[in-house]
Amino acid sequence: MLVLVQANVLTVGLSEKSQALKELPIRIVNMQQGKEAARSLKKEKFDSVISSWNVKDMKKGHFLKKLKSVKPDIPTIIFVESGNQQQEIEARVSGATAVLPENINDDSFRDVVVNLLGLEGKIDIKSISPLKQNSNKYENIIHREKQV
Repeated sequence: MLVLVQANVLTVGLSEKSQALKELPIRIVNMQQGKEAARSLKKEKFDSVISSWNVKDMKKGHFLKKLKSVKPDIPTIIFVESGNQQQEIEARVSGATAVLPENINDDSFRDVVVNLLGLEGKIDIKSISPLKQNSNKYENIIHREKQV
């Protein structure tokens, strides 16, 4: 599969939720530990960070707070417990660009990411795969994101 990458995104503590982004023209680096993610942020440039409020080794938004103290301008999306107003308030005060409930549907989540990264209208070559009739010919599948 050939993918034209438009952005590098670090996800932290989002096991299954990051699967909703696999169709987007982005490179996703998944981490489960906050300390591991912090080291990765020092070594590599990311366009955005998507994280859970409670990461395994950094509870109560500690990862977001640490991230924003070092990289205040990086766009961040934070998942908080659904209906937990205290977490939502703390995430917003800590500088999150967007705060989403954990139970948000995949389509809405993708829309937030597309808008945050400015991916509307971008062309993405999703894959080049052999045609079933003749393995020497290839079919280009082009995906265009349309602004709604």
